[in-house]
Order: sequence, then structure tokens, then C-alpha cells
Amino acid sequence: MNIKKILALLLAVVMVFAMVACSGKQGNTDNQGGESGKELAGTYDIVVWTGENAVDLTKKQIEDYNKNNDLGITFNATVNPVSEATAADQMLVDVNAGADIYCFAQDQFARLVKAGALDQLGEGAAKTVTEADDPIVVAAGTAGSALYAYPMTSDNGYFMYYDKSVIPEADVDSMEKLIADCESANKYFCMETNTSAWYIASFFFGTGCVSEWTTDDNGEFKSVNDTFNSPEGLIAVKGMKKLVDSPMYISSSAADEFAKGAAVVVTGTWAYEDIKSILGDNLGATDLPSFEVDGKEYHLGSFNGCKLMGVKPQSDAVRAAALHKLAQYLTDETRQLERFEALSWGPANKNAQANEAVQANPGLAALLKQNAYSRPQGQIHGSWWDIAKVIADDVKAAKDDAGLQAALDNYYGKIDALFNLDTSKLLFVGAWNEWNNADEAETYYFTQDGNTFTLTLDVPESDYMGGRIVSPGKWDTDKGFAQVTTGAELIKDLGEENSDNNIVFAEPGNYTVTWDGTAITIVKN
Repeated sequence: MNIKKILALLLAVVMVFAMVACSGKQGNTDNQGGESGKELAGTYDIVVWTGENAVDLTKKQIEDYNKNNDLGITFNATVNPVSEATAADQMLVDVNAGADIYCFAQDQFARLVKAGALDQLGEGAAKTVTEADDPIVVAAGTAGSALYAYPMTSDNGYFMYYDKSVIPEADVDSMEKLIADCESANKYFCMETNTSAWYIASFFFGTGCVSEWTTDDNGEFKSVNDTFNSPEGLIAVKGMKKLVDSPMYISSSAADEFAKGAAVVVTGTWAYEDIKSILGDNLGATDLPSFEVDGKEYHLGSFNGCKLMGVKPQSDAVRAAALHKLAQYLTDETRQLERFEALSWGPANKNAQANEAVQANPGLAALLKQNAYSRPQGQIHGSWWDIAKVIADDVKAAKDDAGLQAALDNYYGKIDALFNLDTSKLLFVGAWNEWNNADEAETYYFTQDGNTFTLTLDVPESDYMGGRIVSPGKWDTDKGFAQVTTGAELIKDLGEENSDNNIVFAEPGNYTVTWDGTAITIVKN
């Protein structure tokens, strides 16, 4: 054989090996595990976080996967109870130490993406999820053009429960009639407006206002289209004032308000069983009512939220691919229906949503009816929740239309200021400044000398003398209790109750707090 033929043969062999190698790499990158997935075979020790009431079911579903998958995958899973509301806080303390798979509420998504705590879905997984699930929930797990989370539920919205012995069915569509019925019967109308921006948005959405936030692929907030301060926003606060001025109005969404004399409570599916135990056959559930301003009716809107499942980025591509297989299984149609049957969680999967049993659930039926007037709860700047929740207080204090407009002007000024915050600074947010992470005052900002940040802080007496170091406008959890190396005797160790990694002072006083980029030093003056 001449030298040219030998070289040609060697080149052909190299090309074959190259194609095989590239094929395997592409499969792992796509989170699909190659053509067959057989290369994923093996036993994996993993940690999974889910809500406390879902722990046993999640264990069973993982066992089912172990028994039924044909890839030779076995997961030795430790399933820990971690609330979806606090999972992100715990992940951000130390991503490497966090769970391999975890469930979280969608409002935590941007923080998790920015912190690198979510592994992007591959092309095949993303296609499957996009085709199978509610597009609103798919959008909630998307940053830029990339999908980073698996839809799990679509039931984190609110609607109206009412006592049928007090409220005539003919009145449920009118907020004014509902208020009159409550006042006549000396019963309460409960909606959490004075304490929650989540519910306040109902009035603005009802008049066509929007608050739409834009993030880049890294989860950083870049802009907002907010029309609350507009002629339509003024109509919204006029409607809001009718409710907050009623002597029978209470700012609450708690189910037990019915036991305390409420006839109307605006809340969600999570309260159904408790309300059913109080009202029995008198339980009514339906969409939110309309309010009237200047002869025109406006149906109250709402946020439509969800729960998502994420996979932590892995150093081993094969392990990552196996974890994505499991996450996709745990969020498919069958597993979502199992959670509905066991926990009454509303599915995100479109086929599961159409299931007869799901459609027949009173709470979910009311939520689905309200969804016609809802807006998807996309990624929202963390400071917005504190800025917007004071609108109702300003509305109640207003004496005329000029006062209502001033409430909107005050709100918009704070929204506009968010994008002018200097995020290179550090702020000690906490009980001492009413948890205002967009604080414009210099009182709680650290001074910087090179890489060292220092603040002298007066900690006043309060029920909770805690807080943590954050970037202005954000809710970082990586500079708190766990990072204190000097002065630990001056603060409290709250253990598992301290999921936000807060520094809680043992007693009031004057302290100097120093952050050197790695550790925190606390000295009492």
C-alpha cells in the first residue's frame, strides 16, 4: 500500500472518530443524552427540594422513574422540604451547596438566572416543554430567548370566595353591590390591597394599565413599560378608593377571615380547603367583580403566577443530562395530574388543564374563569413590590382627585428612580429602614475604601432587628449571617428559620459593619 493510501485511510478513521465524538457532545449539550440516552446509565446521588406537602409524592415519582426508565438510570434521591417561596433564597446563599433539582415560585426566576443557579434547557427539552405547556408559564421560565426552567403549575392566581348566605348570586359581578351587601350585613370585604402590590395590580389591570419589565439574558432588569400613572390609572385608583374607604373593608387574604365575620375574601386555590371547612355548603367561588367609574364598568384583573422546577448547573455534562431527564419526567402531564389529585395543584400542562376532574374543581374553575382577565406575572424588579404596595394607603388618604393623582405621581417617581440606582454601592437593608432596598437616603449605605465596605449603624429596638447587605434595588442573600466571621456573638443564630441569611442583632445599639468582599466583621461601639 503506497503512502497516499495509508494517509487517506488514516484520515477516514480520524473523521469517523471525530463524528462520533461530536455526536456525543451535541447530545449532552442538548440535555437529551444523545440519540439513545444509554450513555446516561448509572446511579446518581442527588438532592431535591420541594414544598413540604409534596415531599412524599415527589419521592414516589422519583421511584417510579427509577423503575420505569429504559436508560439504566437510578437516582438515589434525598428529597428535602423547602418552600417554593424561599428556595431561591437558600440557593443564592451558596449555589454549589444547593439542591440539584428544586421547585420555586416564578417571581424568583430572574435572581436565579443572574446567580447562575439554573441550567439552560437543551433544544429538545425546550421544544417538548414549549409544545406541551401553557405559554404563560413557559414565558415565566424564559430569560431573553433561552428557557431555564420546567413549568410545574399554573395556579398562583387569585379570585373571589364569598359566603352564599350573605351575598346573592346576582350581586357577585359588581364590587359596589358586594360592598353594600357587606355593609348591610355588618360583614367584612377582604382584599389585601394595603399590604400587597400583588392584589393592588387588579384595579390597574382592569382599566388596561400595564407594568411590563424587560430583562436581558442574564436576568438583569433593563427597562419597564409602566402605565399606572395615566388617565386609566386614575380611573383605577378611583375604583380602589370605593373599596378602601368602606368601613367593612379589611386588607387581608386569609381564609380564616370567614370565621371572623367576612362575607368576601379575595385569595387563591391554596385557601379552598380551609374556606370549605368554615363555610361548608355556603361556599361560593367565582371570578373577581367589576367596578364602575363615570358610568363605565371595569372588570378587576389579576396576576397569573406559577411554580417552576429548575436544574442546578453541573460540572459533569452526563450528570446534567440525567438530571434534565428526571426534571422533564417530574413535570410531564402524568406527574402534574398526580399533583393535582394529591395536592389540588393546578397543572401547567395544556392537556392536564383540560382534564375533566381539573375543570370540575371549584377553586380551579374560578381561577380559570378569572384567567380571562389576568396578566402573566413575568419578571418584576424586586423593589416594585414595596413601592407599589403603598398606593392603597395614599389612595385612602386622598381627599380628592388631585390627591389620587399625587398618589400616582409618588409611585411613578419611585419606579423611575429604580433605574438610576448605583448598584456598585452596598446597602444594609432591614428593619431599620423598613426593608427599603431602593432607599435613596445615605444613612444605610456603606462607604468604600478599595475592596472594603464599612457602615456605622444604629440598630433600634424592634421585634426583628435583622437585615442583610444588598446591592441597591436587589435582594441579594450572599452577604449576611453565614458570612459573619468576627462578632458572631453579637447576632442571633436562627437556624433553618433564617432562610434569607439575615444578620439579626441580639440587642439594639450602635455597630460598625465591615464587608471585605469575602467576610463580614461586626463590632459593637
